[in-house]
Amino acid sequence: MERRKKKKKKKRVLKWSLGILGFVILAAGAYVFFIYQSLTSATNQMHEPIEREVSEKRMEEVRFEEQDPFSVLLLGVDEREGDSGRSDTMIVMTVNPQTEETKLLSIPRDTYTNIEGRGMDKINHAYAFGGVELSMVTVENMLDIPIDYYVRVNMEGFKDVVDAVDGVTVNNGFEFNSGGYSYPLGEITLNGDEALAYARMRYEDPNGDFGRQERQRQVIQGIIREGASVNSLVNFRDIFNALGSNVKTNLSFDQLMEIQSKYRSAAGNVQQTTLDGGSGQYINDIYYYVVPDERIIEAQNQLKKELALNPS
Repeated sequence: MERRKKKKKKKRVLKWSLGILGFVILAAGAYVFFIYQSLTSATNQMHEPIEREVSEKRMEEVRFEEQDPFSVLLLGVDEREGDSGRSDTMIVMTVNPQTEETKLLSIPRDTYTNIEGRGMDKINHAYAFGGVELSMVTVENMLDIPIDYYVRVNMEGFKDVVDAVDGVTVNNGFEFNSGGYSYPLGEITLNGDEALAYARMRYEDPNGDFGRQERQRQVIQGIIREGASVNSLVNFRDIFNALGSNVKTNLSFDQLMEIQSKYRSAAGNVQQTTLDGGSGQYINDIYYYVVPDERIIEAQNQLKKELALNPS
C-alpha cells in the first residue's frame, strides 16, 4: 500500500516538474521570439539603402556566404538643429575572416582631400555637400579601395544608446572640463550626456582631433562591452529603440545576421590605426590636416591587403 502511495507521489512530482519545465521552456521561447521580433523591427528601422548597389571599384558584389572580405565606412555625424551636419567621425573598417582580423582606420576630420565636384577641401565636408554617398565616394577616391557598406550614427542621439546600456566606463587620460561636466583622471563611468560631451571635446586636448578619436573609440567600445553583458537583456527594448532611432545602414537584417554568423572569428580581433603622419597647415587662412602622398599610398596598400585586393 505504501509503495503505491510513494509511486503516485513520485508521478505527481514528475508531472509537476515536467509541467513547470514546459512552462519555463515556453516562456523562454516566447521571450527569445520577442527579442528577435524587436531586433528585426530595429534593424528594419535602421536599414537605409543607397542608390548604388556595388562600388565602382569592385568587379563583383561581396558575397557573405563565401566569406569575402568587405569594408564599411563608419560615420559619426553631428546633425544639430539648423545645421546640415558634418561627419565628425570617419572610420574605415575592414573585415577579413581569412586573416581573422577587423581593422579600424580613423581619418581625421580636417584631412585635406579632393571632394568630387567640389575640389580640395576638408574630408568631413563631403557629408555636408552630398550626404553618405559623397562621403563614401570621397573616401574611396582618397584610399583607392571599394567602400561596400556604411553605418551612420547620429552623435546627438548617441547619448540615448549610452543611457540604454546604463552608462559606459572609460579610462580618461587627463583631467578636463567640457560641456559643463568635469572629467577626472582615470577610470570613470559616464551617462549619455556626459559621454557625448566627453567624446566631443577637442580643443583642450593636446592631441587635438587624434585625442578626440581615441575618446570616441573608448565610448563605442564601452557601449559594445555593456551591450554584450547579461544585464543588457533587461534593457534590450530601450537599446533596440535607441539604435533604431540613431543608426542608419545599407546592411539589411539578413546581411547583419550572416555577418554575425560567418565573420565571428574576425570580430574577436580588432586592431585600430589612424591616418597619421600628416601636419596641420593653413591654406587661404583655413586650417587643414595635410597627409603626404607616401603615407596615403601606405594606407592604401594596407587596406588593399586586408580586402585581398592588388596593391597600388
